[in-house]
Amino acid sequence: MKIYLLSVSGKLYSTQRIFNEASRRGHYIRIVDHMKCSLFFEKGAPKIYFNQENIADFVDAIIPRIGASFTEHGVSIVNQFEKNGVFNSASALGIIRSRNKLLTLQHLAKHNIPFPKTIYSKNKATLKNQLDLLSGEKCIIKFLEGTHGLGVMLAESKKSAISIIETMHSLQRPVLIQEFVEEAKGEDLRAYVVGNKVVASMKRSSNGTDFRSNVHRGGSATPIKLTDEEKEIAIKCAQSLGLHVAGIDLIRSNNGPLVIEANSSAGLEGIEGATKVNIAGEIIKYLERNVDEVSKR
Repeated sequence: MKIYLLSVSGKLYSTQRIFNEASRRGHYIRIVDHMKCSLFFEKGAPKIYFNQENIADFVDAIIPRIGASFTEHGVSIVNQFEKNGVFNSASALGIIRSRNKLLTLQHLAKHNIPFPKTIYSKNKATLKNQLDLLSGEKCIIKFLEGTHGLGVMLAESKKSAISIIETMHSLQRPVLIQEFVEEAKGEDLRAYVVGNKVVASMKRSSNGTDFRSNVHRGGSATPIKLTDEEKEIAIKCAQSLGLHVAGIDLIRSNNGPLVIEANSSAGLEGIEGATKVNIAGEIIKYLERNVDEVSKR
């Protein structure tokens, strides 16, 4: 199997792990920096150029590792491979849906997937009344885009929430206002979905000084066994968004598990280290099964 791994750097842990596992299993794999790719259109099949070479036709599957800063260009490259009939681990539309938190919530609501109550509003006049729709004084304020816990703030009261939100609005930064789930106790769950199963899961806990549990923010990670319901929700979330490989983040609430984020390029280092599961190998095996199925059609 011929695989392109779309990544801006071959030195990244996740990139190295996937590359090494594909090579170990006997596949041709090439790291392609999508930011150095260009598209050429004419009548017939468009071309995808990388280092002056047309790479559009010499591949069976792609694994997009598109960073948040490179979404627009990266998605255009992924989309063109899709149009050319190349199998992928994350669709262009799936990347777009998961990268924008508002689009994610709209999609989850459509598919009846549970998540915390959330407000999206730019109407200053009705903001206070809308905040009353959320229970409790505390709330979470999120930028529409952001990873590793960046752009996520805790407002200790609705009065302080209004102040923060109005400041963001003055800077033309739309935000989501989400209920604070007290019983989650600064912990969340990361389910790593590959195809139709959760191949690994871990619990992330905040460091005590920061409510965010992201490992990048100093949180700790430990392996955990998910309930069948949590697995089902994570798989349904990833599949509905159009992500064959994804990290789905959940919290445990008094009303059951709630999705708080979907990640199309979820890192491997933290979860492989915590769980000792060879997730990179699971990704390659998933491609093997599905590229083989596509070739039989």
